[in-house]
Amino acid sequence: MNNSNESLALNEIHPRRSTEVSEIEQPTLAPADEGKAAWLMLASCCFIQVPVWGFSSVFGVFQEYYSAHEVLQGNKNDLATVGTTSTGLLYLLSPVTFTLLTRYPHLQYYCAPAGLVITVVGSLLSSFSVQVWHLILTQGVMCAIGNGLLFSPSSLYLDQWFLRRKGLALGTMWAAKSIVGVALPFIASVCLNRFGSSTTLRAWTVVTLVTTIMALPFMKPRIPISPSTSARRLDLSFLKQTTFWMLQMGNVIQSFGYFLPTTFLPSFSTRTVGLSQNTGTMLVSLFNATAVIGGIALGVLCDRFSVTNIMLLSSVGSALSVLLCWGMVSSSSSESSQTAIALLTIFSITYGFFAGGFSSTWSGVITQIKRESSSPSLDTGLIFGLLAGGRGIGNVISGPLSTVLLQSGSLGDSSGPGGNTGYETQYGTLILFTGITAFLGAWSWMWRYISPAVRCLY
Repeated sequence: MNNSNESLALNEIHPRRSTEVSEIEQPTLAPADEGKAAWLMLASCCFIQVPVWGFSSVFGVFQEYYSAHEVLQGNKNDLATVGTTSTGLLYLLSPVTFTLLTRYPHLQYYCAPAGLVITVVGSLLSSFSVQVWHLILTQGVMCAIGNGLLFSPSSLYLDQWFLRRKGLALGTMWAAKSIVGVALPFIASVCLNRFGSSTTLRAWTVVTLVTTIMALPFMKPRIPISPSTSARRLDLSFLKQTTFWMLQMGNVIQSFGYFLPTTFLPSFSTRTVGLSQNTGTMLVSLFNATAVIGGIALGVLCDRFSVTNIMLLSSVGSALSVLLCWGMVSSSSSESSQTAIALLTIFSITYGFFAGGFSSTWSGVITQIKRESSSPSLDTGLIFGLLAGGRGIGNVISGPLSTVLLQSGSLGDSSGPGGNTGYETQYGTLILFTGITAFLGAWSWMWRYISPAVRCLY
């Protein structure tokens, strides 16, 4: 790596000492974007996705098990709170953890081990739950906090190790998250039916412990941080950029509907279309499988092309798959079941690829913000945390919002001779909302053409 890039990397971590370091001593840093250490760091980030996102990807299986078996006492309707709290709190904590770790870099060394302890303790305690609120407190709150402490430093380190190939690295990390969601639901279902929830949760605790311990030795910063490093001033100049807020707006709007298909696709395929339960599980797994490819592909494209164009590609592809495939699924007769399976399969593949890879565009967002910033000490890790927080807003709101959308019902008369499509079922409003929010994920691209007209009004 050349000296100019090394100096820029040092400026991002120690802006106050950058002049002193460049004049007195220039530490030899491991090469970015290549080398054994960089790829091991990326591999450790992929391993971390197992404990961080694993339980949230299989909670639907746990929820179905708890609903069918008298394992927990309390209101079974509150079980959904476990899943939304676990994922939503993890996302919403990101702005806080990324800000603290950026302002106090020496805390990064202690963050992941502390997160491992909290996650393991919370997961182990959840296996002794006898009330629904016990599970909310342990898996929903404790594990979310612990997972957030694991996720934040790994993402900050990844930002240091990959500069030119940031999109590839971020896309690979998100792809690892999707891989977890492909196989784990089937494994969890088998374990629950054979061993019960308590044993399954204890086994999951062991998996969390082993996986994280394997990853921690390789999870280290590329630019050494002294334990005595004092708190540094955060560079928040990017918050004044209209570009950041337009990109963030598209990120938040897209997240309002992103989580809805994977949540309701199993029930739509079984209760509305009349397909088997295994088919619904397969559709979700197919979504996660194609999200692996989509995450890597869109991340690589962000390294080469404008992020607004890649967001447009992701958003249009997602919207078309929702409106033309999911919305047009017919449930009128048994003869249409094969057509329904075909449309839902196409939907899972295309939506998984285009929508599942949307988070990989964050690397392009960071690159775009850095390009427009005049500050050499821009905190890119903090930008990542705010993007994750924006996604958390959509995750939390989509839960109660989906209830309102389902209550709104269909968009048309389902008694016609042609049978009812997805729009004419109780999921009609929800499907339309998902398609619209998917399209508006490209808001930053649209703003390029809207903003001149807005300026003309003044």
